[in-house]
Amino acid sequence: MQIETITTHPYNDQNPGTSGLRKKVKVFQQPGYLENFVQSIFDSLHDFSGKTLVLGGDGRYFNRPAIQIIIKMAAANGFGKIIIGQGGLLSTPAASHIIRKYNAFGGLILSASHNPGGPDEDFGIKYNIGNGGPAPEKDTTAFYLRSLNIDSYKMAHIEDIDLDSIGTIQIDDLSIAIIDPVTDYAELMQSIFDFNLLKQSIGSGYITLLFDAMHAITGPYAKRILVDMLGATSDSVINAEPLEDFGGHHPDPNLAHAKELAERMFGPAAPVFGAASDGDGDRNMITGSNIFVTPSDSLAIMAANAHLIPAYAQELRGVARSMPTSQAVDRVAACYNIPCYETPTGWKFFGNLLDAGKITLCGEESFGTGSDHVREKDGLWAVLFWLNLIARKRQSVADIVHEHWQKFGRDIYCRHDYEAVEMDIANGIVEHLRSQLPALPGQTFGEYTVKYADEFSYEDPIDGSISSNQGIRIGFENGSRIIFRLSGTGTVGATLRIYLERFEADASKHDQDAQSALAELINLAEQFCEIKKRTGRIEPDVVT
Repeated sequence: MQIETITTHPYNDQNPGTSGLRKKVKVFQQPGYLENFVQSIFDSLHDFSGKTLVLGGDGRYFNRPAIQIIIKMAAANGFGKIIIGQGGLLSTPAASHIIRKYNAFGGLILSASHNPGGPDEDFGIKYNIGNGGPAPEKDTTAFYLRSLNIDSYKMAHIEDIDLDSIGTIQIDDLSIAIIDPVTDYAELMQSIFDFNLLKQSIGSGYITLLFDAMHAITGPYAKRILVDMLGATSDSVINAEPLEDFGGHHPDPNLAHAKELAERMFGPAAPVFGAASDGDGDRNMITGSNIFVTPSDSLAIMAANAHLIPAYAQELRGVARSMPTSQAVDRVAACYNIPCYETPTGWKFFGNLLDAGKITLCGEESFGTGSDHVREKDGLWAVLFWLNLIARKRQSVADIVHEHWQKFGRDIYCRHDYEAVEMDIANGIVEHLRSQLPALPGQTFGEYTVKYADEFSYEDPIDGSISSNQGIRIGFENGSRIIFRLSGTGTVGATLRIYLERFEADASKHDQDAQSALAELINLAEQFCEIKKRTGRIEPDVVT
């Protein structure tokens, strides 16, 4: 094949965040923008000649043309095989599994996760390494540094590939395999969960369910697994067709954006179980009839009941959570005498712990849970986990949650998001918080006495790498916490996330409303960070 080296000029804004490079579509459509970043990745990797690259995305706008560009660049740079999901589609957890199953060198996942899609919205790309997980910081830093001085990229002169026909295409030494995006993943789920029990429980009507795919990638996966394999009714999966603009909706699985699901689950004659997933299929929201399960509680309940799931019946080697996630899972780990690790936000930080066999389950408060079956968080896996629990325990979602609180206590928890804050204002808030940290320990605010105030830094117990500036923590003597963190997943301004947590051991107080129970901490958070004062905003954009 003919290979052309094309002259380019660098862009200075290609520094990947916690989940790859995310920008507006129009930014990626600039001449050479996508090509520069992809070539920067290839230039920073070594010894992949003749090896396999996995490629796919969540189907958002610009997914297909981006895949055609990457195919030509991967061919020009010497990959020997490219595995692509039919239609250019692959959920993020499915891509992780395929990388691992077929011993690929790595993979490129095209997604901006839970961000909106469409010509005027967001696009993203990230590289996953051979273990199936997101590239670690040393790699993403190398990608960025290379992008700052890149002067050319390579492109093969080949025709666009038919992405919709399953089969293998051979072009000189390059093999391109178009595969069904669901089959391998569905087989993996069968190896983890008790599908016979699930099919019986759903078929008998004991479990009724509603899954909102939000017109994103998990529609085909949920249809195949929940409907075709487990026997749920066809109307159990709503918004199932992946659309380039997600039907004009925000594919973020929370009560604010999954409105149709929330109305059904908190209305009359609600199903036993409800769930939603996000743009690329790695996040999940769990609900039952008239109850919402916080992601922090979901992780803790999974850990406490993992012995009921076939794949985890023997033992949990350990658990891990991101620092802002509530300490609910810590209490489970302490009860069962297993290790519990606290990492920065970003799934890549779980990878070393999983590869080293230190943990079995892990999760983040941002609607992500997973296990050692892949190296990404996995939305549909979490749905099947909960369905398996309901089938085994013969309890409702609410009963499972309340039983857990009775045993371990409740970590009352919420997150307030202030989105698209001007960068200067956001950075000013962080500097203002930092300036207060040395003087806060020992101070008392009402019933809250500050025990520690710091900026979280993480030393990876496997490779010794240090990750600094991972969020500002204010912890109190009674175990309560306020955490402030700028998110790296948006494309406009900055999102300031404020995490609030208070432990309640008294079972008679477990049913209180989270916002009311956390009111004093909410006021303290504003006192410390002054976001309402500095932005003029009255309330957060999203409360979860």
